Amino acid sequence: MGVLRNSPKASPIKKSATLQHLFDLEANNSNGTKIYSPKSSKQSITESEYGEILSIISHCCSIFTFTDPLESPSEQDVKRLKLFQLLSFMKKPKKPLPEEIIRPLVSMLSANLFRPLPPSAKRTVVCELPEDEDLVSTLSPAWPHLQVVYDILLRLVLSIDPKVLRGYVDERFLVNLLSLFQTEDRRERDNLKNVYHRIYSKFTFYRSIMRKSMKDVFLHYVFESEKHSGIGELLEIWGSIINGFTVPLKEEHKLFLMRVLIPLHKAKGMPVYHRQLAYCVNQFVQKEPMLGGTVVRGILKYWPATNCQKEVLLIDELEELVENIDPDHYRKLALLICTQISRCLNSLNSQVAERALYVWNNEQFVKMASSMMEEVFPVVVQSVEKNLKCHWSKSVKQLTENVKTMIEEMDPNLYDKCLEEIAHKEYLAGKEDIKRKENWERLELAAAKNHQFFQPQKCIYVSH
Repeated sequence: MGVLRNSPKASPIKKSATLQHLFDLEANNSNGTKIYSPKSSKQSITESEYGEILSIISHCCSIFTFTDPLESPSEQDVKRLKLFQLLSFMKKPKKPLPEEIIRPLVSMLSANLFRPLPPSAKRTVVCELPEDEDLVSTLSPAWPHLQVVYDILLRLVLSIDPKVLRGYVDERFLVNLLSLFQTEDRRERDNLKNVYHRIYSKFTFYRSIMRKSMKDVFLHYVFESEKHSGIGELLEIWGSIINGFTVPLKEEHKLFLMRVLIPLHKAKGMPVYHRQLAYCVNQFVQKEPMLGGTVVRGILKYWPATNCQKEVLLIDELEELVENIDPDHYRKLALLICTQISRCLNSLNSQVAERALYVWNNEQFVKMASSMMEEVFPVVVQSVEKNLKCHWSKSVKQLTENVKTMIEEMDPNLYDKCLEEIAHKEYLAGKEDIKRKENWERLELAAAKNHQFFQPQKCIYVSH
């Protein structure tokens, strides 16, 4: 008759105090390895619970794909029930897990989580709009199991001393965990973000490694693949990390801003993660307003030529940056920013033009423009007048009229002066056009005359 697995006699921890067992304990202690004796284990967990937990962990190591028709749905339900039992046990207060259980538990978590991800179901590299991501993303069929596995991992990270877990949650584990951010299932990425952030918070000795690993993901995305589903979630983690940076910022962190965050603006998929990216960038500028100039020049460097959606997002970001930039830098940046806003103001896309016009409602932006009125006004007035004459959209023309009234009230004399300069430039441009047309007409007449003297002659070939 077999022995029940949960009975005390069948428990793996039950050993007789033989001489050989004492020799084994002494040998292990001489190697410097900490051993949980049966007595120490009993202080935290009973023998029956110990055997039951090991049985549950062993059962949960079986993997279901949820796509194989040969898999039994009843067995899948049993595994999910076992996972919930394990989670409920870990939620019990004052029940620390002995190290003899942590090792198989982490192995079980690794077996369930670290799996090959399915190929991307998206036809294009990125979706057009952030809210469209759910429409094209692939939901993992194994999520009923994965959801509980992530809850168990989170509970393990929160309840166990990081020094104890260090031997099991190692650098390889973290690299594998980071690679899972490529999954298209947003539910899994949200759980990953929570777990990875908790590990970063508690495992202080891994922080440098984790930051470097995330940087590598960003750089590979920007300069090589431009294909990664979890950039937004990783930037959310970075937003919290940046928030905790002390002032003055370390050179390492400034380099991260210049070499990683700013180039992220140029990727095709930027609209999907722009909200998180803008938050990270603004965190840097808020901590050190002197970095505003570097950020503004970087954004203008990667300004899109044909993507109107990205233009609207970058105008939003520029407006927010103006509010955080050091006012001492206004004179250096006013012409750069106002020139770009004026170009957007003349955009044939009405959304871009309207968004650029609304920037003039921002008090800080107007204050910045006022600091360099002599240089800024000619650019702005020219764009405003061009819109009133040529733009096809009635709403854009109406908004432009409002902006013109506001600018004109700031300095009427300067506005009139700019109008005179514009009229003079148009007069000179008209003269240039007339001169150019006359030159072309002379060339055409000369070509017609020369054509009469250089008629193509027929070649006669004589055969010998």
